[in-house]
Amino acid sequence: MSAFDPRHHLPDDLLERIRERAAVHDRENTFPQRDLDELRDAGYLKILVPRERGGAGLGLAEAAILQQRLASAAPATALAINMHLVWTGVAKVFSDRGVTGLEFVQDGAAAGEVFAFGISEGGNDLVLFGSDTSAVPQSDGGYAFTGTKIFTSLAPVWTKLGLHGLDTTSPDAPKLVFAFVERTDAVTTSDDWDTLGMRGTQSRTTRLNGSVAAAEHVVRRIDPGPNPDPIVFGIFSVFEILLASVYTGIARRGLDLAVDAAKGRRSKKTGVAYSQDPDIRWRIAEMALAYDALPPQIAALAHDVDELADHGPRWFTLLSGLKHRAVVMAKQVVDEAMLVAGGGSYFSSNELSRLYRDVLAGMFHPSDPESAHSTAASAWLGPLES
Repeated sequence: MSAFDPRHHLPDDLLERIRERAAVHDRENTFPQRDLDELRDAGYLKILVPRERGGAGLGLAEAAILQQRLASAAPATALAINMHLVWTGVAKVFSDRGVTGLEFVQDGAAAGEVFAFGISEGGNDLVLFGSDTSAVPQSDGGYAFTGTKIFTSLAPVWTKLGLHGLDTTSPDAPKLVFAFVERTDAVTTSDDWDTLGMRGTQSRTTRLNGSVAAAEHVVRRIDPGPNPDPIVFGIFSVFEILLASVYTGIARRGLDLAVDAAKGRRSKKTGVAYSQDPDIRWRIAEMALAYDALPPQIAALAHDVDELADHGPRWFTLLSGLKHRAVVMAKQVVDEAMLVAGGGSYFSSNELSRLYRDVLAGMFHPSDPESAHSTAASAWLGPLES
């Protein structure tokens, strides 16, 4: 297959093959290895890598459009690929702002490495601002990590895991340490991914047993808590925008399927296509009105990240709000699509049934509804009084 050409969208024939396989991976609870292989062969894993380092040189705004398109074919594949793209996106945020330290991510992605996202921990609602994983400094400048990460997408295939842990022993402790570890015997992956939806991501639990990050793969040491460091902004901005893109892609597919159903079904009572029924037309219009708001919002914020716009403290409410709105919208659209399509969509063999389950995963990703609302309230009303 020819290398990915950033002047073109993902080829229709590739997307159709991915769409056909999506139902199989959902049914069998398997990882979409062929999807990954074809996307890697096409150069998709390095779309955010600069041309001078062997990539396609796309911006986050262009990647967001492509991820919407991929998600319309296979949400789980798009969500899994998201986690790799997050790290290449953070590397781009760094390089765009003159910050060094993640060039090895760009070079690795160009060489075919697969990066996974190891931040989530059970019960840790601090997310980026804290960690229950211990990070023990080594004499050579590396760190040994011990702890448990959850929702590690790409679990069967990743070659490097980007993670964070808490250093409590150094003289300047505590420090949050962001680094990358290799897949070695010190990393155990559980076969525990049996979920309602997004089954193809295979986001299994990862246990670290003194897994060592080499000194050159220790990216940042920062104070715990809210922090202006580029690693926090990089992860938060790329993660939220690409998540919003995946769920917006699901919504687009739901809308398209609803339109097809409305045009293809006829009323026994009137003999007229459902596309002429006022109630169905209202539902389709409601879906379209909700969906149409999101792609421009994603494009605008992604463009601002690419162009180094300065939103100051507003960044976090803008980004968390974007992700929240995308998930709420996508769920609303898929709900309406099920009603338009009728009882046939209730069967597990129907694509809408899968989308209905897949879209539910959006509520569990940071920023969750509580966090998004808390961030917005603080932005507009100020912090809570102590």
